Amino acid sequence: MDTLGEDDPGQVRIDICMITRTPTLHKKRRDRRPDTKGSGTVTSSLVTYEQRDGIGYITFRRPEVLNAFNDDALKQLREALEQFDQDDDAQVGILNGSGDHFSSGADIKQRQLRPTGEMAKMASPQARGAYWEDLLQRFAFWKPMIAAVHGYTIGGAFHLALMCEMIVADETTTFRVPELPRGLWVANFFNHLAFRSGAGWATDVCLTGRFFTAEEAYERGVANRLTPKGEHLAVAEELARLMMENPPLATREFVQIRRLKMEELEYWSRLARRRDLHLTEDFQESARAFAEKRKPNFNAR
Repeated sequence: MDTLGEDDPGQVRIDICMITRTPTLHKKRRDRRPDTKGSGTVTSSLVTYEQRDGIGYITFRRPEVLNAFNDDALKQLREALEQFDQDDDAQVGILNGSGDHFSSGADIKQRQLRPTGEMAKMASPQARGAYWEDLLQRFAFWKPMIAAVHGYTIGGAFHLALMCEMIVADETTTFRVPELPRGLWVANFFNHLAFRSGAGWATDVCLTGRFFTAEEAYERGVANRLTPKGEHLAVAEELARLMMENPPLATREFVQIRRLKMEELEYWSRLARRRDLHLTEDFQESARAFAEKRKPNFNAR
């Protein structure tokens, strides 16, 4: 595969903590499905936006590379989110991924193997206008967003899900925070996960970089709903319809207040982090080793 996401399932052994208590699986209701009458669709090559019955669906369309995000995909996702915000008929949004995965995160070859000089000018591995951190900020109408995840939900894609108001995960979902093993800052993940689940568990998954299951995420309060395989989108739709029963202006005020808290967490994360980790030899070695499918050799430089 020419373009790789955050993690290649063929090269990493998944080591997950098992939770003994059987979680509640939120099953879909089969009698209520969106009517496509009056729907509107906006399509790009990498992301699609469609509105049906008040729900705006934003779908990632790179299944051949596990829906990994390159710069163009991030920019198109931003455009789709703005389209959702300006759509008078859309009240609640749902983010989802096509194929077998939500998203494996950043396109490593395109976003993390840039020349060092180029990354120094950008102050980040991310191109201008293609940042993860502010995708759900600075809207006009502050409509709630649900992340309906399945399969790989890793790195920047996991960060995007954490920024959403609610996360619905099917039982196949595998989460990971790979930033520290990549040699990058992890402060924002720690702060967002500590906000949702507590600092002890956030320290565990950030410092080890281990995979964890949808079940564990649900037990820890990171995922709001856990569904059987393939039912994440239907359960997200039911949640969206439940939200739409409330007054829109009060709902949007809550979303804006919550997103302000998320932005505050991002702000303090930026202040705390070391600014040049993306320029270190360890970061470059990690990205090269991933692309070459070998174990990295770090030297603390």
